Amino acid sequence: MCAKRLSVVVTRRLPVAVETRLKELFDTTLRVDDTPMSKAELVAAMKKCDVLVPTVTDSIDASMLASAGPDLKLIANYGAGVDHIDVATARERGILVSNTPGVVTEDTADIAMMLIIAVTRRIPEGLSLMQTGEWRGWTPTAMLGGRIAGKKLGILGMGRIGRAVAKRAAAFGMEINYNNRKRLHPEVEERLGATWWESLDQMVARVDVLSINCPHTPSTFHLMNARRLKLMKPSAVIVNTSRGEVIDENALTRMLRAGEIAGAGLDVFEDGANINPRLRALDNVALLPHVGSATREGRIEMGERVMINIKTFDDGHRPPDLVVPGVI
Repeated sequence: MCAKRLSVVVTRRLPVAVETRLKELFDTTLRVDDTPMSKAELVAAMKKCDVLVPTVTDSIDASMLASAGPDLKLIANYGAGVDHIDVATARERGILVSNTPGVVTEDTADIAMMLIIAVTRRIPEGLSLMQTGEWRGWTPTAMLGGRIAGKKLGILGMGRIGRAVAKRAAAFGMEINYNNRKRLHPEVEERLGATWWESLDQMVARVDVLSINCPHTPSTFHLMNARRLKLMKPSAVIVNTSRGEVIDENALTRMLRAGEIAGAGLDVFEDGANINPRLRALDNVALLPHVGSATREGRIEMGERVMINIKTFDDGHRPPDLVVPGVI
């Protein structure tokens, strides 16, 4: 007699190759529409499946976990960030949570570096001039941006992505500075040419570009608040490819409008897709629709990590990318 296959529910449309393989391996229910599930749909899915495969658009809180069925034993998140899942409550209820770390490192670092260049060289303004037909030809004083070689880059969060950003920025001649929960080993600092700042305030006040690369946790919510943003040089720019909640977006918008910060490059936003219209109206910002991990290769690799976690769990072993509360 064949063993019963795991019941897996996927909350969003995934690359076809990933969906096909999921169907081959498990008793998989795929999402027909490429829209987020409602809270009621998520709860209904959690009542009937062994494994839920959510994404960053699915908020799973304690009340929803309390309504989960007895068969739900693994939430195999499609993505590295898990701040949308109450991991501690899940573990208390005997539900494991896994993610897909490392897969998006290079792709997200590419976007961070692109935003640094785009904002300092005023690329969005240049694109707008060309697309509206307002450009009237080259002049010596038009569209003057800043040179990034020799500038001080501050990296907030020196994990996989932060280190990948550091490598790219160093290749462009930037001076690497960082603030992290824990200092890197001396040999890693030496390899990256990075200077550690124990005080985030002191680093923020001295850098020309600040790249946000830390996860969203209770301790990092509005880490870049109005007080800390005011420490930045008026000529400095800020780039965020991690989570929008790390920056007080209203305070940032006010300071950008007032010229107290020179520019911003944002791939993530505090309220998801509901972007402040005042922010969208600014010329000194480069805004992207959360494309940090949006490569075909990256999204397929994310799916492969999800399947490895599920298959390992199904074989009776600890998922390799198990998320442990308190170590996020």
